[in-house]
Amino acid sequence: MIQLLYHGDFLKSAKQLPKKQAEKLISLIDLFRDNPFHPFLHTTRLTGNLTGYLAFRITRDWRVIFQFLDPETIQLLRVVHRSDAYR
Repeated sequence: MIQLLYHGDFLKSAKQLPKKQAEKLISLIDLFRDNPFHPFLHTTRLTGNLTGYLAFRITRDWRVIFQFLDPETIQLLRVVHRSDAYR
């Protein structure tokens, strides 16, 4: 099973999510841990300034930015609104 590390920015931004999205994020973490590329998550590799990072969808409007530290370790970096996710 993949080990998840939670960056301070992730914890801070997750606490600021609206309640409905925060509850959905909690349910998605287990799915993500089992398979970071599950089709339900809509995981995408980022480009440009964010090359090397990936994102998965919480809802149509919210994303989680993360990176693989090694094949068995993922660091969740932050939760962002999609309008800010790709900057």
